[in-house]
Order: sequence, then structure tokens, then C-alpha cells
Amino acid sequence: MPSDPGAAVLAAAERAADPLDLFGRASSRLRPLLGFDAAVWTASDPETGLVTAPMLVEGLGGGDRCAAYWESELLEENVLPFRDLARSDVPAAGLRAATGGAPARSSRFRRVLGDQGVHDELRAVLRIGDRPWGLVSLFRTGRGAAAFDPSDVDLLAALSTPLAKRLRRFARPSGSSGATEGVGPGLVLFDERGEATSANAEARAYLEALPDGPLVPSRLGLRLPIWAVGAALQARAVARGRDHGGARTRVRTEDGRWLVCHASCLDGPDGAPGPVALVIEPASAADLGVLVAEAYGLTPRELEIAQLVARGLPTGPIAAALTISPHTVRGHLKAVFAKVGVSSRGELVARLFAERYWPATGR
Repeated sequence: MPSDPGAAVLAAAERAADPLDLFGRASSRLRPLLGFDAAVWTASDPETGLVTAPMLVEGLGGGDRCAAYWESELLEENVLPFRDLARSDVPAAGLRAATGGAPARSSRFRRVLGDQGVHDELRAVLRIGDRPWGLVSLFRTGRGAAAFDPSDVDLLAALSTPLAKRLRRFARPSGSSGATEGVGPGLVLFDERGEATSANAEARAYLEALPDGPLVPSRLGLRLPIWAVGAALQARAVARGRDHGGARTRVRTEDGRWLVCHASCLDGPDGAPGPVALVIEPASAADLGVLVAEAYGLTPRELEIAQLVARGLPTGPIAAALTISPHTVRGHLKAVFAKVGVSSRGELVARLFAERYWPATGR
């Protein structure tokens, strides 16, 4: 193995045109190094950790299997759930090693992976600090397959932050125009079993604008993307007390605009968990503030100052509003200009808060 086996993976990632291209390039470079037979690569919402677009699935079943995998991940007892790996000192681990060679201790193996001939799973969270930007699962199949060893785990763990930083850059503004303006909130209802039972016309319009990815069939005739199903599953997990995280994820449409999918579990008889309501609507400036700041590596204070600049405030009033000195404001602005790659306030506002990026319906 080369002295730095991850170098070729990162070099390929730097040439990627978009997140899906990054996943494909990284997977093809890693395959001979880690010897996996199948893989799932997906972006995740950095605030909630839920899956979002895009998702690359290689060598596994279709939407039904994908839905079962994520349902098990969110609703059942599992070894190495992504939410734990996101907080772990090491953001990667192998299932057989974690279970002492007994992967059936994990529900997702018993319910999904074992039936597909999976021998071992190596998974990782692509993270920057405590922000998860992507999730990876690599699988070895067949009875004669070897388990992933510590060197495999070390290699994938070492790639976690560099790949996350490349993913994060893809969240920066694009020059596309949107097709979702003027459309009201979309609503999809799921019954207690997780079946989609009704949807309004607005939801169908939004679903048409979402990028390609694993689709889950429903009795409505709709094929629901896995990231919408994932938000609904998370709402059920929260209602059951299995998690306390938010059931919301932001998804970029094919034309470059952002939507937010957020779900909540309605109360049933006697306070029991009832149906789940999934709302899909254009992301507001508040929804995207943290995302765009993270994409450029801005600190919370730097984003705050950038937002005040966008409102037209000069240095003195910004300093007064934040109870800091004008000198400190100028220092923060210098750092913001360097991170965003601009040289003036006008360029900064155009780059971060241009109409082409922030949905007019949510401003």
C-alpha cells in the first residue's frame, strides 16, 4: 500500500464537479484500497445529521431496501449508529470488530444486510468538528470475505474531515434561477406504519424538482426520495423517545435552489404517536444562514457581521449593535473577505445574499 494511500482519493475529490461526482470519484479510488463490494455515500444536513441529496448507492438493492436500511438506523437498536459515530473520537468503525464478530447483534444486519449477503460493514461520518456533512457505508459481501481491519478503519477515518471540507464547499451559492417561487408549502401525511397516505399538489411539485436518488414507492403513486422519508422516520424516532434531534433536512433542487423538509409526529388517541406530517417548502434565509456560513468557514460572529453589512450598516453602528469596537469589526470583516474571496462589502453581499441564491418566497 502507498505511504499515503488517501492522497489519490483526496486528489480525485478536489477535481469533483459536484457532491455526486465527489462520491463516485472517492468510491472508485477507495475500492482497491479497502476491497469493498458495495457502498452507500450520502450527503447529510450538518445541523441534524439526516440524509440529504445526493446519495450514491453501489451494488445494493433499490428504494425498498434503502428505506428499510434507514428505518432500522433511526428506529431500531443498532451497533454504531451514525449519530454516535458523529460524536465519537474516531468517526469510522467496522461492524464485525464492534460486535466481536457477531454482526447480528445489530438490527440493520439482521433485517437488511444479512439477507443481501453482506459479511461486514465499514461506516464513517464525514465531519468537520461536530458537523456531519456526509455518511459512508462500505460493504464486503460473500461468505469468504474478510472483516475490515484496523488499518481500513484508520484510512477511512483519516479521510473524514478532508472529504467533509470538500463537500462543504459545494454548499456555496450558485448562479442558478429557481422554479419553486410562488408555490405554497407541500404536505405529505404518513400513517403510523410509515406509509404515505396523502399529499397535496404542492408536495408533488416539489418532489418533481428534487434531484435523482433512491426512491421509495407508495400507494399514492408517488415515489418518495429517501431524504424525505428520512425526515418522516426521524419524526417517529423523536416521538418514540429514541432521539431528540430535529426532524428536518435541507435539500438542493436540480436548479440549485434549496428546500427544507421538516416533519412532526401528530398526536393520536390518548396521546399515543399518530400520523407524521411532512412539510416541504422553500428554505428561508434563516434556514440557510448557518449553512452558507459553514460553507465558507465563517464563525457565528463573522456571519452576524456579514448579515449586518447586508442590511447596509456601516462599521460604527455594527460595533454598537454587537457591543464591540470598530477595530474588532474591521478585523472580522477582513477575515470574512478572505474566506469568501471578495474585496468589498458590495461583493460580499452579492456573493452571500444574492437573490439568485436566497429564495424570494423566504426572505
